[in-house]
Amino acid sequence: MKKVLILLGGDSEEHDVSVKSAKAIITNIDQNLFSVKLGCISRDNIWYEYIDDLNFLDKNWLNKKLIKIDNIINYLKTFDVVFPITHGRNGEDGKLQGFLDLFGVKYVGSKTLASSVGMDKEFSKILFSHIGLKNVPYICINKNDNMKQLENSLSYPVIVKPANGGSSIGINKAENKKELKKAIKEASKYDEKILVEKFITARELEVAVLEDKNKLIISEIGEIIPCHNFYDYSAKYEQDSKTIICTDLNDDIKEEIKALAAKIFIKIGVKNYARIDFFLSENNIYINEIYTIPGFTEISMYPKLIMNEGISYKDLITKLINNA
Repeated sequence: MKKVLILLGGDSEEHDVSVKSAKAIITNIDQNLFSVKLGCISRDNIWYEYIDDLNFLDKNWLNKKLIKIDNIINYLKTFDVVFPITHGRNGEDGKLQGFLDLFGVKYVGSKTLASSVGMDKEFSKILFSHIGLKNVPYICINKNDNMKQLENSLSYPVIVKPANGGSSIGINKAENKKELKKAIKEASKYDEKILVEKFITARELEVAVLEDKNKLIISEIGEIIPCHNFYDYSAKYEQDSKTIICTDLNDDIKEEIKALAAKIFIKIGVKNYARIDFFLSENNIYINEIYTIPGFTEISMYPKLIMNEGISYKDLITKLINNA
């Protein structure tokens, strides 16, 4: 029986989403195949083993029964596989992956380079362009850059977001200069680099990719129907947005999106799994983002798309651990 550590938390703004994802994994993992423990990283980067009833796991886990892990490396080496579900900064951006690689710890997910490229939206867009994919017009700035130069580069409306981040945290739409300044100030709370993109009217499409025994499973295409006019954090996690399987795309568009998803997965060097997001506007396909640790909550698109392929939640987790 493999010994598996589910690892959550960290100092990212996505800490609470990480807890939700971990709880869903713990609930669904096949405990006949795996001996499971739960590792938790606090917001000030102290590591603990969670020893309380897993039914009590929530964002207040630090108040539950814990054992502090003093020798992290020796602790990690007691497991056959680590399953990081550490969304965001320091958990998804290659830093944790490099640490695990340095000490020979086997883990689920992409290695350092693919993780860091996937997290940094500026560098991922540069690479997307290099391999022949279309990006929505954008510019990468910092909070002190000249506003006039930015306004000359892109016309309103625009979407403003941290260059390194996920879960739609710190993202806002700006219709004018006043809103742009406010959006940049908000985004700069989460990252020094800020991505400003031209807002386009488009369908937001997502594809789940699963690597299974040297073959890629490319899901059917999912679509986000946001309750707001763009998919911000509230729309994603707190409001009544919908995610559906697309049934009305023509076959050529569907096949092109799937082919692009496979190309991105391979060219960037992603391992095990990823969710890849696209925009579709007037039959133009634009790459949006790639997530190397996609959400695993009960409402997350990645497991929904894979389950639509006939793979149960439990079997998905089993495949990810066995293919690590």
